[in-house]
Amino acid sequence: MLDVQGLEAGYGESQILFGIDLHVNEGEVVTLLGRNGMGKTTTIKSIFGLVKPRAGCVRIGGRDLTGAEPHRIAVAGLGYVPEGRQIFPTLNVEENLRATARPGKWTIRRVYDLFPRLEERRRNMGNQLSGGEQQMLAIGRALMINPQLVVLDEATEGLAPLIRADIWACLERLKEEGEAILVIDKNVDALTRIADHHVVIEKGRVVWSGTTDEILASPEVKDRFLHV
Repeated sequence: MLDVQGLEAGYGESQILFGIDLHVNEGEVVTLLGRNGMGKTTTIKSIFGLVKPRAGCVRIGGRDLTGAEPHRIAVAGLGYVPEGRQIFPTLNVEENLRATARPGKWTIRRVYDLFPRLEERRRNMGNQLSGGEQQMLAIGRALMINPQLVVLDEATEGLAPLIRADIWACLERLKEEGEAILVIDKNVDALTRIADHHVVIEKGRVVWSGTTDEILASPEVKDRFLHV
């Protein structure tokens, strides 16, 4: 589904990523973990062509799309829920969902079934929604392109505990339905309940990767690399 090998990237003269390897298989949930400023978001932006890689390869469904324009990455099957949500503030909920819609199993009706709160707010503008509602809308918008892989950057950052629980329940349901997911978040305990594989990066390098059973059996990984 997604195969990243030897990815290097940066900003100006500053190099941030030094040979990142990352793989997501069909129907798999993979986490990208690390402390703040270690290169997680840069990795995601490099996959989506928002930052042009300096070296390495990004393959989506077997196709080499290294450095391709973001719209080509979306058409290839990746849905993006960016950090900060970035919904369209002057469109209402339904218009936000229709803006990215492509034919497939995910329809507005299915998004409303996943997030009933959005149906209640369907005529509200994006800037009239709470942070939690905006995150639900960002996830729904990503699903509306009917992706093969959903990528969430900081899935629950800044959300109230009850809303975070709703988001985790949503991701659990998506996993049950066979969706492939790549997710960044700081809540390791919640991630280990839904994820199959974990990749930890430190200063732009992969320093550990393994299954959920392996990370639960290795508390030193959390102590050494995941304290914020």
